[in-house]
Amino acid sequence: MWSLETLGRVRLSRHFFMRDFLYSEIGNFHEKQNLPDNPDLAIETGRALCQTLLDPLEETFGRIAVRSGYRSPSLNRFGNENRLNCARNDNPLECHIWDRGEGDARIAGASIVIPWFSDQYDAGRDWRDLAWWMHDHLDYSEIWFFPKLCAFNLVWRPKPHRRIDSYIAPRGCLLRPGEEPGENLKTRRERYSDFPPFRGIPHP
Repeated sequence: MWSLETLGRVRLSRHFFMRDFLYSEIGNFHEKQNLPDNPDLAIETGRALCQTLLDPLEETFGRIAVRSGYRSPSLNRFGNENRLNCARNDNPLECHIWDRGEGDARIAGASIVIPWFSDQYDAGRDWRDLAWWMHDHLDYSEIWFFPKLCAFNLVWRPKPHRRIDSYIAPRGCLLRPGEEPGENLKTRRERYSDFPPFRGIPHP
């Protein structure tokens, strides 16, 4: 039997604990609980998300901010029904419900802000610089960019789709599953040549 205290203390990766993903502004304001129906599955997929995608970001750019992490099926349903920017629970792109699906149908995602890049984005930097860096360095499944803070949904799946979309101009799909990037590797690398070294921050 999981208690909330025990669940929050579960370490998902080198840098993240389950507690980092349980806070919900929707749940807090509307007094709705945000607890997984299947904690073991939520932990399993959350660990894959953190170890595969979030740890490398933290170790490259310094602290990253989690804007929205895990959402329980009931909380996500409430958000969708009340038009609070939550997709339907049965939407295959809904990545915040970590405790659903089996095998290759598992999914975990979070809305992330990288302060190091967000400051440059506010000064006019192209979001695609970060998009191509992630494409060339991370085993992501989907990435969706949003205008505020250059936040993005970052998604893990056992079999990645490798798709990038954006609501920032130029809006639309930057890369579809199975496609080759529209820019060659040399051009992409020039875009992010001033980025910190991959996993370049020393940790004890």
